[in-house]
Amino acid sequence: MGSAAANNPHVPVLIEPILRAVAPVQGVWLDGTLGAGGYTRRLLEAGADKVIGVDRDPLAIDMAQGWADERVQLVQGTFSRLDEYGQDLDGVVLDLGVSSMQLDRAERGFSFMKDGPLDMRMSQDGPSAADMVNEMDEAELADILFLYGEERASRRIARAIVKKREDVPIVTTLQLADIIEGCLPRPKPGQVHPATRSFQAIRIAVNDEYGELVEGLEAAERALKPGGHLAVVTFHSIEDRMVKRFLAEKTGNTGGGSRHAPVVEQDPPTFRQDTRKAIGPDDAELAENPRARSAKLRVAQRTEAAPRPVDRGSIGMPMLKTHNRQGVR
Repeated sequence: MGSAAANNPHVPVLIEPILRAVAPVQGVWLDGTLGAGGYTRRLLEAGADKVIGVDRDPLAIDMAQGWADERVQLVQGTFSRLDEYGQDLDGVVLDLGVSSMQLDRAERGFSFMKDGPLDMRMSQDGPSAADMVNEMDEAELADILFLYGEERASRRIARAIVKKREDVPIVTTLQLADIIEGCLPRPKPGQVHPATRSFQAIRIAVNDEYGELVEGLEAAERALKPGGHLAVVTFHSIEDRMVKRFLAEKTGNTGGGSRHAPVVEQDPPTFRQDTRKAIGPDDAELAENPRARSAKLRVAQRTEAAPRPVDRGSIGMPMLKTHNRQGVR
């Protein structure tokens, strides 16, 4: 989960708006980002009969053994395969990004606030962030920083990384953060840390988060029963854009074309939405959990129409020239 309050890792972001939007909660749900179990527990408290708790991080699955009862089915897996873990679901909730549980553990290498190995792997296997920054060429690194992190100084940072690794391998979070800080102006009070966007971009690439998101949305479409709900919580603009455009396409709300153009027959909508506007945290939630400040919730309900794939470009998925399914070669 991208989300929990610093003093309580079990408080999930935007859970109250989710529960109101999908009420009454019942049947079988799939929590695609189990994390510390916040969403799963609240769904059960609200009336779900069963929750399939999915997380690609084995630590989340291990931790859940201590609290999960017979109503929770634990699965170590990914968004892209969620329809393999359950069918005819009453609901799917996806909380995107990195969890507080991962951020707060220096040994996982997600945060520049504490020194640790430059890892960032949610599944704890495959190529790491250190592999990426030490092996990718300068152009690839710059593309990742710009497209995935919206970092304007991407070329300057990539150049500095390549120059530094010629002298010594970049293997810790603070090593990388120092290089990035040296490329950017000192932040003004209230501004984010200079390494924020670059660390986000590298983490997304290591875990192929954008690929997993679009495949997870398609898998949810295949797994939900008619009337089932999809609730997605995003934490930055690219994710929200992808979810917004996915749902616009699936609900048929893509906007009208030219009145002079030939009429194009549209596919029947596979989702419907009560509102197209994203829901954000209220003042009370922000006071309890400052990490929720950038969170946005979008909710839709499945129709009876047959599922169909979506074009990645049409929903704004950033596409690297050297993109491959695993994110890192």
